[in-house]
Amino acid sequence: MKRQSTALISCLAALCIVALMLSACGSGQRQASSSASPNPAAIASSASSSAAPSNSSSGSNSTSLVDKARSLNGVSSVAPSSRPDVASEDALRAQLNIEEYVHPELDHGDKSAPYQKYIVLHDTEGNADGHGVIDGWLNDGRFIASHFIINKDGSIVQAVPIDRIGHHAGYGNTGHNEQYGVTDESRDDMRGAKPIGDWASDYGMNSHSVGIEIVHEGNDEYPEAQLAALDGLIAYIDAHYDFESTIIDHKMWRSGNSDTSDAFSGYLANYRDHRTHV
Repeated sequence: MKRQSTALISCLAALCIVALMLSACGSGQRQASSSASPNPAAIASSASSSAAPSNSSSGSNSTSLVDKARSLNGVSSVAPSSRPDVASEDALRAQLNIEEYVHPELDHGDKSAPYQKYIVLHDTEGNADGHGVIDGWLNDGRFIASHFIINKDGSIVQAVPIDRIGHHAGYGNTGHNEQYGVTDESRDDMRGAKPIGDWASDYGMNSHSVGIEIVHEGNDEYPEAQLAALDGLIAYIDAHYDFESTIIDHKMWRSGNSDTSDAFSGYLANYRDHRTHV
C-alpha cells in the first residue's frame, strides 16, 4: 500500500511538471505571435500621422511694398519675425546719410499718407550743396523748398518733414490738377506763391507729393554715389507710405521747366519703370 501511494505521488508530480512546461511554451508562442504580427490600429494611426500636413509654419505669399523696398536695397524679402536683421523703414533711412535742416517757415500744411501720390524729381541747376540751397530758399522770401536735397557725394539734407507740404512744384499747366488727380489745394497755405499766368494756374501738386532736389548743373554727369542715394531715398519713401508713389520730374508738371536735365532722361525712364537708376 505504501509503495502504491509513493508511485501515485510520483505520477502526480510528473503530470504537474508536464503541465507547467506546456503552459510556459504556450505563453512564449503568444508573445512571439504578438511581436511578429502588426497591429492594424497602430498602422492606421501611423499612416494618418504621416499623411497629415505640418502646421509648424504658415503665412501669406503676398509681398508688401515694404519688402520690395528692402529688396531694392539688397535685403531679402523675409518676414521680420524670422529674420531679425531685415531692414525696416527706420533701417532704410539709417542706411542713408540724411541730415535734417528743417525750418518751420518752409512747412505749408498737412500731407499725410492719404494725400501722398507723387515723387517729383528736380535739379538744383547749380552746384551749391544742400545747406546752401536751403539757405537760398530762406533768403528768397517765397518759402520754396523740396523735402530732400541730394549732394553729389550722396549725402542728403532734409528741409521739410516728409508728411508736410513743401513748395517745390509750384504752378503747373492749367488742367494738370485734374490730369494728375491733385485737385485738392485746400491744405496748402499758399504762402509766398505768386501766379505766373493763365496757362499755368494749377497748384495742386505740392499738396500730394514729395520733392527731391538733385544737386546738378547743366549737362554734367550725375555721380554714381548721388544716384545710389536717390535709389535708397525712393525706397525709403515707398517704405514710409507702404505704397509706390508715381515718379515724375518737374517739367512733366509744368512745361518749359529745364529740370530734370537731358542728361537725366535715361535715369528718369528707369526710375519711372522700376524705381532705380539702372
